[in-house]
Order: sequence, then C-alpha cells, then structure tokens
Amino acid sequence: VDGMVAAILEEARHRAPERPRTVFLGGGTPSLLDAAQLRTVLDGLDALTGWRDSATEVTAECNPESLDRSKAQALLDLGVPRLSIGFQSLDDATLELFGRVHSVEESFRAFEAARAAGIEHLNVDMIYAIPDQTAEGWETDLARVLALEPDHLSAYNLTFEEDTRFKRWLDRGRLERAPEDVELAMFDATRQLTGEAGLAAYEISNHARPGEECAHNVNYWHNGEYVGIGPGAVSKVGQARAGNPRGIAPYLRRVAASGHATEWREEPDAAARLAETWWLGLRLAEGVDPARARATSGFEADTDPALAIAQELMGHDLLDRAGERYRLTPRGLPLADAIAKRFLA
Repeated sequence: VDGMVAAILEEARHRAPERPRTVFLGGGTPSLLDAAQLRTVLDGLDALTGWRDSATEVTAECNPESLDRSKAQALLDLGVPRLSIGFQSLDDATLELFGRVHSVEESFRAFEAARAAGIEHLNVDMIYAIPDQTAEGWETDLARVLALEPDHLSAYNLTFEEDTRFKRWLDRGRLERAPEDVELAMFDATRQLTGEAGLAAYEISNHARPGEECAHNVNYWHNGEYVGIGPGAVSKVGQARAGNPRGIAPYLRRVAASGHATEWREEPDAAARLAETWWLGLRLAEGVDPARARATSGFEADTDPALAIAQELMGHDLLDRAGERYRLTPRGLPLADAIAKRFLA
C-alpha cells in the first residue's frame, strides 16, 4: 500500500492540475488506507496542487467494512467533508453475490459513525434490479436507507457489462435479468420515494437535497475536463482522453519507468465529441443546451446534426424543450441508454 501511495503522488507530480475545483478519492476503496497513509496522500496532493485552498467539493468513497468513526474523523480533519458509502444492497446474500465483504449491519454502522464524526455531507450508493428482487422488496430497502436521512443517494440498476463475471453468469443461466416491468417499477418507485424524502433527481440515477448535488460528477455529465490519477484512471484534457492500466502491477511499473502511467490516448473527432456531450448531458434533469454542447465539443460546422435527432425524438415524446434546453421526458427517462445510442450512432 505504501508503494501505491508513493506511485500516486509521483504520477500527480507530473500530471495533477494546480488549484482543482473538485477532488474525488475513488473508485477503489481509499478508506482502506490508514490515517497516516491518508495524510501522506492528501498532504502530498495539497503540496502539489493547493487543493485545500481551491476545491469547493472534496469527496472520498468508502466501503462500510473499512469506515469507522476514527477513519471518518481523520478524513474530516484532512479536509474531506463529503463521504460516499457503498451500501449496494440490504441483503447479505446479495452482498456475497457481489463479492462484497461487508454486511448490512456494517453499512448502517458506518453511516452512523460518519455522522458521529461530524460528516455533514453523506451519500449512499445502492443497486437495484438484482436477480430475484421484487419491486416491493426494493421499496422496503430504499425506505430504510432514506430513514437515515442521507444528503445524496445514488441508485443504479444492475447492468451486465461485457467481459464481467455477472455477464458470464447471465449467459450460462446462473443469473436471470430482472423483468423489464419490474425494473421500471423500481425506477419509478426510486424517483417517488426520494422525492418524498426531499432528494430531487438531478440526474437519472442520482438524487440530492438542494445544494448537495455532486459537483465532481456533474462536471463529467457536462463533458468537462478532469485529470485521473491511479490504476484504471481516465482523464479528459482539452479534447483528448487518456487512461492508465487497470492492474496495480503494470501501473506501478509505468510510473517507476516514466513518472506517468498513460497506457492509451485518443482524440475523437468533433462530431463524436458533440454526440458524447448530448449523451452525457441528457442524463441531467437540466438537459442539454445545444450552443453549450457545440462549444464544449469544439464543433464548428454550420449544421448541427444533433438537432435533427433531438427533433425526431421530440416527435416520439422522448424529449421536450424548455427554453433553449432539451430534456428527457418522463417517457424518455427509462429509455435514456437507447436514446443515447441515437446520438452516438
């Protein structure tokens, strides 16, 4: 772990931006680090970037089994006032299926420990549409989480990505995908229950009290610039994207050899960047401003191809328009991925 900490700071010395607006520790599990290691990382990054004077939002992801009151207090003392705790499920058998090593009891204990330490900005991560899960069961679990009064809730439907264990299990019949009508009922229940609890759906899968929206992630959905440090991290600087190797060993080797770990780099053309800006932006409740999308993507052609697609989708009641912004309609929200493919195509 100490070697990983040293490598992250070495890469940051070469690549981290000065005075970042937001800082996000994770994915991965930064809460696995002990207090001394966390101090080394955060003090080192501050010396390189001055983030403690510039950042308006600083977040750390935490797994329940590695978060107690002393760890939460250490993070708060080091300048991290926002934590995101990965509950994922309120069923111990499902957690085991996910390969998680924490229990449901530990999830609630970690949340309470963070509050006791003085953490005022808390997010809970949950996953729904799990095999054999019912809509009623999801509503019960969600109500238990909302009773904790989190400031932010991320609720994602389970997806089966290619080249993953879950997709292989699905193909072999070991798992069954949740029926579409059940998944839709869970999606609708999530928006209703979070809204009743005072958490507005500012993005398809993210819900927050006023002022508690995750600014770091909103920047992603705006297709803004960001620098990622560490194994598997991706960056977007200017119009170019780059990524590091996912494995720890190749990451350490690359940093030792060159000071950075960039494994691949690409610069999509302007039309592809425009499509991606629409794909990401439509996930937000605020929608997409076409002029801003063109500016963000550097698209300078006279004809905007995204507008023709947007008009077609409006004809199917999948998008509507408020002022200059295009937004998903209630009918379009559950179909966001399919709508994104229309732009990406």
